Amino acid sequence: MNTSGPVDQGLRLIPFRGLRYVPERVGSLAAVTSPPYDVVVRPDGLHHLESADPHNIVRLILPQADTARDRHRQAADTLDRWLAEGVIAPDPDPVLYVYEQRNDEILQRGLIGALALSPAAEGIVLPHEDVMDDVVADRAELMRTTGAHLEPLLLTYRGDGSTPTGAGAVIDRTVLREPLLATTTEDGFRHRLWAVTYPSDRREIETDLARHQALIADGHHRWATYLRLQREQSAPGPWDYGLVLLVDTARHPLQVRAIHRLLRGLPVSRALKALTGHFRVQRIEGPLPRALDALAEAAAAGNAFLLAGDGGFHLVDRPDPALLARTVRADRPDAWRTLDATVLHSALLDEVWRIPDAPEHIGYIHDTAAAVEQAERLDATAVLMHPVREEVVRDLARQGVTMPRKSTSFGPKPATGLVMRSLALD
Repeated sequence: MNTSGPVDQGLRLIPFRGLRYVPERVGSLAAVTSPPYDVVVRPDGLHHLESADPHNIVRLILPQADTARDRHRQAADTLDRWLAEGVIAPDPDPVLYVYEQRNDEILQRGLIGALALSPAAEGIVLPHEDVMDDVVADRAELMRTTGAHLEPLLLTYRGDGSTPTGAGAVIDRTVLREPLLATTTEDGFRHRLWAVTYPSDRREIETDLARHQALIADGHHRWATYLRLQREQSAPGPWDYGLVLLVDTARHPLQVRAIHRLLRGLPVSRALKALTGHFRVQRIEGPLPRALDALAEAAAAGNAFLLAGDGGFHLVDRPDPALLARTVRADRPDAWRTLDATVLHSALLDEVWRIPDAPEHIGYIHDTAAAVEQAERLDATAVLMHPVREEVVRDLARQGVTMPRKSTSFGPKPATGLVMRSLALD
């Protein structure tokens, strides 16, 4: 995603003094990490992380208390206590970090740093999804109270190809050295982190990134939070930058997965009855992988969804053209109008099922099996989605068109807890 404007109009990533766990003070680095806050959706997942180590990062990103104010204050107090006890310590000097994630099938490398903030209108950092104001407000209060960025956003940019130049060349040289840390998390991913310390390497990165724009792959609410907190400041300072991981997807393509919906209070039987005359409905034989194959086949021909929650699977496809014409906005590109998420929210949720897009009514779940399990347990409806192609996401973002929120899940996501940023140190 190159820009053709002046060099100073691209990405600007600056070093910072990372906060990192002191290995000798915790059970293991793997035991104190977590997925991003919005992926930890189930209480059993939260409890599992809390019990993995008393210092697990989930106690900072998802603190548990009776009120929002108490939760945020608890996170700030916990962070202060861990710093005082030497459980977490700042690195001695400001650096950029090279971060690697690897398993048997995937190798992803990128740069972690503090990125200069810019509104979407400037075309430097491109969002592709809408956000929910209540989530932004909650994250803003957490960041404001802790004075910290606790987990990096995942941003992508398109380099010049597989031949390493600029930032890519620096990354390739850096990974030949001894890492600052190495750990393997329970999902099988191996994580390594290095510091970029040579001034010449930093200049090479700066020159290269200034030619590029980035797409927000994961972290739209946190990016919106960064911008909100920046607007609150009366003078330039550390709030003008946000903690990010930048990945060149020309070298390290990301995986794109769907985010599923849990419709609380809507049993599958009622959901199916309301679809009569609006969509074709077919019962699909399980197990889940087989049903998902049927969804993928149907999605290749048009809009398709898989409903679950009653012990079976129901393929929903072939929407009534008159329904789409009546419910889907006409002032958007065809690529947006034909998105599954667009049709789901405009035609199904708003018109057919009349379900408000609010947390008490709709849950957003990344894990497919978890969505089905929760729907069955709650007598609710899980709407399983087929992923959007990455090129569709990028093309819409370049046009300044945002997708319905929670339309995509890019990965692998950075592990939370390997490096944090204290605004008091910048």
